[in-house]
Amino acid sequence: MSSIPLTVRGAELLRAELHRLKHVERPNVINAISEARAQGDLSENAEYEAAKERQSFIEGRIQELEGKLSNAQVIDPRLLDAEGRVVFGTTVKLESMEGGDVVVYQIVGEDEADIKEGKISVGSPIARALIGKYEGDIAVVQAPGGVREYEILAVRYE
Repeated sequence: MSSIPLTVRGAELLRAELHRLKHVERPNVINAISEARAQGDLSENAEYEAAKERQSFIEGRIQELEGKLSNAQVIDPRLLDAEGRVVFGTTVKLESMEGGDVVVYQIVGEDEADIKEGKISVGSPIARALIGKYEGDIAVVQAPGGVREYEILAVRYE
């Protein structure tokens, strides 16, 4: 498995979720299974089946998170010598050349991407077009809706 790029914040969030699943969710579901077993006949016990399904989901998510964290490459853009270039983890302020709309995005790992929070995946078309560019450059994005151009107004390492 190849390394998975994560920002410092993204790695912290995954570790927090893993801790919550192991130390809160897992014990809760084990208790729910025990209580459902105490009710007798398991063949027609909906609470037991629901708890077992929840346990399966939790265990699967724990394995997934442990795998991602073991293969994570945590990148802090403040420590990179990027010299003003757009790199993984940077926050970029863009102006659309068509409509003049201004947007701000942070380039993050796939697991961290959330467009509502202005976080775009490093594998997205816009991030791929921005990587390596400098403030003042024009980025040409091959988006599903057609070609778009953005001027890079600012590059910040946060």
